[in-house]
Amino acid sequence: MGTLLREWRDRRRISQLELALRADSSARHISFIETGRARPSQEMVLRLAEHLDIPVRERNALLISAGYAPAFPETPLDDPSMSALRAGMERLLTGYDPYPALVVDGMYHVQAANQGVGVLLEGVDPALLEPPLNAMRITLHPRGMAPRIRNFLEWREHLFAQLDRQLALMRSAPLRALHDELRSYPLPDGGRETAAGGDHPPFALPLLIEHRGRTLSFLSTIATFNTPMDVTVSELALEAFLPADPETAEHLRNVAG
Repeated sequence: MGTLLREWRDRRRISQLELALRADSSARHISFIETGRARPSQEMVLRLAEHLDIPVRERNALLISAGYAPAFPETPLDDPSMSALRAGMERLLTGYDPYPALVVDGMYHVQAANQGVGVLLEGVDPALLEPPLNAMRITLHPRGMAPRIRNFLEWREHLFAQLDRQLALMRSAPLRALHDELRSYPLPDGGRETAAGGDHPPFALPLLIEHRGRTLSFLSTIATFNTPMDVTVSELALEAFLPADPETAEHLRNVAG
């Protein structure tokens, strides 16, 4: 427990005194916990995890290391108790049509998607579309979306920065393996080009992707659940690709018919 707590505190660059003030404790008590001289209560473990903004899955690990049972369940998304959640996600995804939108879990496996995603997946090797679909793999694989992404190098580095932030938050061997696999992919034909062409918003990096002879421009937005009480729910993210220009919006409406 003490070692894990110290690691998280160092990651957040928070002193023992600052953490103690946030958690209504004392620097002496935090020091005793980190050195193993004191065993915190379950309430204190959860309070420290909250103030260190530790991911829900890792809060369970912290509790176990302190000798307590995990506080947060990990319910499969297909469990009957998740029916309301699944229905809500489907309504959200349908509401984004004809703009592409999908829901991914903590490993970027696609859990749900709307019809608009078909624009992004057109031309992708069918082997990459076999379950479980992985959004990162489909995007960066040379037989995936990569050859059609006009600003591939920029977009790839954006995705790796996102992965690196996640790896800094949690020690996940599967996520590290996915990261290393993606880094091993060769560049697709034309992948060295970063020229975007055209006018783009100055406030966000667009995804520029070819579709039926046109270059479409999307801005990506990500939504997550607030104060999740389940590991599965805490790692779900809904990503929507919104048109960055009127031409893209019109093209999507025409494709949808």
